[in-house]
Amino acid sequence: MLLLRSSRPIARAFGQPLRCAARAVSTLPNNPHIYVHTDPITSTHTLTLTPTTPPVRSLALGTTSSLPPKPNSFRENPAFHGILQSVLATHAVHDPAVQSQAAAYASQAGSMLGGGGIVFPANHPSQQYSSNKQAGKRSRPSSGPASVGKTASYAASAGGAGGASAQGGSGGGGRGGWVHVSDQRNPPDYGRIAWPEDIFGSVEVDGRGQFVSGNGNYQESGTYRMCTNEGFLGLSPYLREKVVEKLKVLEEQEKGK
Repeated sequence: MLLLRSSRPIARAFGQPLRCAARAVSTLPNNPHIYVHTDPITSTHTLTLTPTTPPVRSLALGTTSSLPPKPNSFRENPAFHGILQSVLATHAVHDPAVQSQAAAYASQAGSMLGGGGIVFPANHPSQQYSSNKQAGKRSRPSSGPASVGKTASYAASAGGAGGASAQGGSGGGGRGGWVHVSDQRNPPDYGRIAWPEDIFGSVEVDGRGQFVSGNGNYQESGTYRMCTNEGFLGLSPYLREKVVEKLKVLEEQEKGK
């Protein structure tokens, strides 16, 4: 007997409509805010920030062939990256975590602080980073307690605007600087900055810890990676809420098409 499979609901023999069985949507074991939608045929997993089933693939974080996702199994959705950065540009300065870093920046007169966010003053030795161009090549700088300038320079070379070093900002002396907006999956130790792949972007603050131009002139780092060996996307509660709000609006727009 030839069995045909249909994606449309069919009527039951009893005269009642057949309801599509609702598949339980699971989440990543180490990240309960990331939903996993598994294709039963290909075993490919689509990752999203909303439980909507079936997922709107154009709004998904990406797909992975294994769980938990690894850098070599995960394929990021470029469209989501754009959505994420647009939300950060609008709301990063309202995130309590970023605001506390800005306040700490002012209280410490621009010295580097913990939380992965505060940049060094311009005259700090770590800012005296040269591009080390050799035969037209630029090496990827390492992260660490003395690499803020390196991180910014690398961000600029990777296509992002970079941080204080790349933008000419400075800390201390009442002149202000830049505060990093970072992923929370791998928070650095106190007194160190986040790794380049964990930095979404940076916002500018003045010497009083106030965001310049009100919105902080948010600059994308150009170095962020959604999936690393340290984990997957880890937004702060506030920023995650804002991203989910945006995604729900876009989902409704997709339904209306």
